Amino acid sequence: MSTKEEMIAVWEEHLKREFITREPDAPPQTMTADAIVNHVPTMTGGVGIAEVRQFYREHMVTVNPNDLEIMPVSRTVGDDAIVDELVVSFTHSRVMDYLLPGIAATGKRVQIPVVSVVHFRDGKIASERVYWDQASVLVQVGALDAADLPVAGVEIALKVLDPNLPSNTLIDRLS
Repeated sequence: MSTKEEMIAVWEEHLKREFITREPDAPPQTMTADAIVNHVPTMTGGVGIAEVRQFYREHMVTVNPNDLEIMPVSRTVGDDAIVDELVVSFTHSRVMDYLLPGIAATGKRVQIPVVSVVHFRDGKIASERVYWDQASVLVQVGALDAADLPVAGVEIALKVLDPNLPSNTLIDRLS
């Protein structure tokens, strides 16, 4: 069993290699041989280290826009898991299969809240499930018109960053 400090160190190293130094073959080094990555809204990722490595190399690490930023909002650390709440911002300047499969780069700015649930075994990452509001992403890149739908764009990220922003705006807009 890993200590909480060890889990945090492994997770931080994983994130650094994935998003800062952008080493496509490095993030799997922090993972177990049977690791699972699941980006829940798009069902992308991999099962087993070979699939995970291929996913990171071909569909994730190498395609992230240069201006991608991650703002931590909160972190919960348990005995064998970390849950991170983040806001991710970027310009959709590249095809991003893991986030927007089949959608060409739009040049639009995107800001989304993301929750990562990361489980550990024997000091390494055994699974990573990542959640975000896909409708918000689609609205922000212009692929979905929110006018008559109960969905929002960048407003959801802004509300995470500033909880004092008005609530119930979708109810008011659609009532």
